[in-house]
Amino acid sequence: MSASMFEILMAVALGAIAGTGIGLFIGFVGKQQGSEWSAMTRKEKSINIALVLFFSAVCIAGLAWYMFA
Repeated sequence: MSASMFEILMAVALGAIAGTGIGLFIGFVGKQQGSEWSAMTRKEKSINIALVLFFSAVCIAGLAWYMFA
């Protein structure tokens, strides 16, 4: 099955949005996120960035598998 460029970009965009929301929510629930970016320590910033990147990658992979399998 071939995918058009639009379908690929749609999976990436939706996965990135969903992953960002999930990562930030988990950081907030886990008390790793401050009210302002400048008030957070370097460790908290790193954890939040890692959460967002991880869950974005998971969501993109999940959407791609669902759409193209």
